[in-house]
Amino acid sequence: MTMTNQSPPMRAADFRGGEVIEITTVPRPVPGEAEVLLRVTRTALCGSDFKLWHNGAEHIAGHEISGRVEQPGHPLHDRLCAVYIPQHCGHCAACAAGRTQSCLTVSSLIGWNRDGGYAEYVAVPENCLLPVPEDIGEDLAPLLLDTIGTSAHALREAARHLPDTRPSVLVTGAGPVGLGVVLAARALGHDAIDLAEPNPARAALAQEFGARLVPVGARDRRYDLIVECSGAHVARDLAIELVMPGGVIALVGENAAPWTIAEDKVFRRKDFALLRTFYFPKGDFDANVELLRANRDSYARLVDDAFPLDALPRKFAEFARGQSIKPVLSFGRTC
Repeated sequence: MTMTNQSPPMRAADFRGGEVIEITTVPRPVPGEAEVLLRVTRTALCGSDFKLWHNGAEHIAGHEISGRVEQPGHPLHDRLCAVYIPQHCGHCAACAAGRTQSCLTVSSLIGWNRDGGYAEYVAVPENCLLPVPEDIGEDLAPLLLDTIGTSAHALREAARHLPDTRPSVLVTGAGPVGLGVVLAARALGHDAIDLAEPNPARAALAQEFGARLVPVGARDRRYDLIVECSGAHVARDLAIELVMPGGVIALVGENAAPWTIAEDKVFRRKDFALLRTFYFPKGDFDANVELLRANRDSYARLVDDAFPLDALPRKFAEFARGQSIKPVLSFGRTC
């Protein structure tokens, strides 16, 4: 991606650090080789951007992006697309095996290592465009990424290690991905889903989605599958205690602080799989679209706020305080 001072201007958010976001004017990106220009329609806010809010961002942030290709003559011109954030070569051993999110050649994420979607336009590698069926619509398109893609991938990976096709499940953390795990687990046939979450509104929504609430830190049950979505080290430690022999812990939540595992007898004296899952392979996208179609009304409830770019500094602070679940930056019409 290149930018020149001769490019038309666009508006974008600058994460300055110290919980300061400034709305500024910058040159519109000029697509490089094998890239296209995307006119951003929606970018969903994500808790992983908190570190950029605190520490500042080198690039324009925002990684749950959907928009329309703005490149006359391109086969996808004016087509609604979601943006697959991991750049990938398409031919290394990982890509050839379908694990495009873990490319061995390219290690760059849109919205992190190059400019993302808290802006009116973004330049996107062509192989990172995921065409979205028009019946999904602009408002829900970003959910196909982190909220559905990440959660469903964690469940699919865990299933490869579980002999029981209907395991008992504990979800820790009911942020957007944790709630996505509950919805995807129900859609995949899991009917014994417990959830621990301290935020009463999020816990209540998980209960409406079919989860049974358990107290945070409860130790009275054991589980075949624990999907840890909070990133809290105490929740990870508890998962090691609560997982059944032969069970699986899937670590989905993020935490930049080092996590030390105590190799005590609880850890040593049972067989279990400890998985770290990241994002999702491109090959899952069609199945994720079907998950959204089948549970549209429930997923739509996660998008509880939509606002223009000028409101982003205030809305991001509210999101950081837990006052919304999956707010979206909306260019043009709001939800």
